[in-house]
Amino acid sequence: MASDLLSTEAVLHWLQSPLGALVFIPLYAVWVTVLLPGIWASMLAGALYGTWWGSVIVFAGATLGAEAAFLLGRHRLRGWAQRRLKRFPKLLAIEKAVSREGFRLVLLTRLSPAFPFSLLNLAYGLSDVSLRDYNLGLIGIIPGTILFCALGALAGSAARFGEVLAGETSPQAWVLRVVGVLATVAVVWLVGRAARKALQEGSELDQDPAG
Repeated sequence: MASDLLSTEAVLHWLQSPLGALVFIPLYAVWVTVLLPGIWASMLAGALYGTWWGSVIVFAGATLGAEAAFLLGRHRLRGWAQRRLKRFPKLLAIEKAVSREGFRLVLLTRLSPAFPFSLLNLAYGLSDVSLRDYNLGLIGIIPGTILFCALGALAGSAARFGEVLAGETSPQAWVLRVVGVLATVAVVWLVGRAARKALQEGSELDQDPAG
C-alpha cells in the first residue's frame, strides 16, 4: 500500500513538470474521446497546475478529444454512434436541430452544463454541422473549464493541510480562492440558464405550425 502511494505521488509530481503538462494534454484528449466524463480530469488539472494554467491545458486537451470524437462519429464509428445515442433522446434531438442552426446551437449546448461534453461530440459528428462551426462552438466550454479547474485548485490546496497549518497559506489567500470559485460558479449558472432558455425558445419555434 505504501509503495502504491509513493508511486502515485511520483506520477503526480512528474505530471507537474513542463513535460508532464504537455503529456497531460493528449491524456485528457483520450479520456474524453472514449466518452469518460471530463470533470474529474479537469479538477485534477486544476490541482496540478492551478486554475489558469490548468484551464489552458484542459481546453487544449478537450479540443483535441472533441476533434477526434467528432471525426470518429462522422466517419469511422457512425453506426456505433447512432446506436449509442438512441439511449439519449435529448441528444438525438440536438443532432437533428444542429444541422439547421449550426454555430448558434453548438455554442448554446456547450455553454449549458445540462449536456454531456463527450456524448455531444458524437451527436455533432452525426449532424450536418460544419467542422468550422463545431470548432468555433468549443469556446462555450471555457466557463465550465475554469470552474472545474478552480475547484480542483482549491481541493488540491485543501489536501495540503500541513502547509495550511504551518502558515504557508494565509487566510487571505483562502478567502480569495473561495470567492473566485463562487464567482465562477455564479457565472456558469447564469450562462447555463440563459442557454437553456434560448434552447427552449428555439424548440417552441420549431413546434409552432405558423413558423
